[in-house]
Amino acid sequence: MTKADLIAKMAKDAKITKAQAERALNSSLEGIKTALKKEGKLTLTGFGTYTVARRKAREGRNPQTGAVIKIKAAKVVKFKAGKVLRSAVK
Repeated sequence: MTKADLIAKMAKDAKITKAQAERALNSSLEGIKTALKKEGKLTLTGFGTYTVARRKAREGRNPQTGAVIKIKAAKVVKFKAGKVLRSAVK
């Protein structure tokens, strides 16, 4: 499913225009980004939890040359599915 497909489904289910559904989806995504940036965690009960984790610097290899390269430390977003979502997917 693409973002456009999701917008179309939201518009149909909520009986709103696609433009309104797109604004709602974009607002939700911005809210998620803001919460993760400020607080580092966002819980959507029944759906799941997004958290920001720190990945340590490490060594890797260039797959073409086999040369050792240094990979910098980084922040990454992790997602753990909630019970309702896990059971819906089974």
